[in-house]
Amino acid sequence: MVDDSNNLVLEHLRGIRTDLGDVRQDVREVKQRLTSLEVSVANLSSGIANLHGDFAGQSGRIDRVESRLERIENRLDLRDA
Repeated sequence: MVDDSNNLVLEHLRGIRTDLGDVRQDVREVKQRLTSLEVSVANLSSGIANLHGDFAGQSGRIDRVESRLERIENRLDLRDA
């Protein structure tokens, strides 16, 4: 009877060990995927920051063009009253 109990306990422990190995592998995969997502988000953030810089540069250029156009209109008396 004791041998049967020991065998049953060992059988359950082996099953738990197998399940634990599967869980460990799943956690490793989830960690890898999470790291990949974090890198992707960081790249997106960097890309967005670059776009903001580009937009700011374009705004500056547009402001300069508007200023030049205003001066030209003033010289040619093309401004609306």
